[in-house]
Amino acid sequence: MSIIRFMDPPFFRPGLSDFERMRREMDKLMQRKDYNTPFSVGTPVFPPLNIYEDNNNIYVKAEAAGVEADKINISVEGDNLTISGEREQQGKDMSYHRQEIETGKFSRAVTLPTKINIDAVTARFKNGILAITLPKAEEVKPKKIEVTIN
Repeated sequence: MSIIRFMDPPFFRPGLSDFERMRREMDKLMQRKDYNTPFSVGTPVFPPLNIYEDNNNIYVKAEAAGVEADKINISVEGDNLTISGEREQQGKDMSYHRQEIETGKFSRAVTLPTKINIDAVTARFKNGILAITLPKAEEVKPKKIEVTIN
């Protein structure tokens, strides 16, 4: 007679234990949050961004391959930057064998790390890369204070 402890998983007949193990492995796979693997669950964030800064500006680079420049909208409200637009589907009347490039409308909003001068924001689009320069507001720029000798 075998002894099964209270907290042990239920006893399965030999033919069903393989199915239970496979079900548990599939559950683990579906709960993963790693979006860089081919088995990822969920949609990636589009457009992917790099945000960095120096003493005077905040720089945002967005990868927007396949998007026309006139289909991109950029807005700044307070400390939020929003990039939105649309990537149109090519060959709408064609039959696809594989479609991995997403099409349709997109929107991405990020909170900026500091206040900016909204009137001096510039953006340029070249080779599928959107580069936005956001000058920092004067009150948040570092200031050098001179020390005087009496």
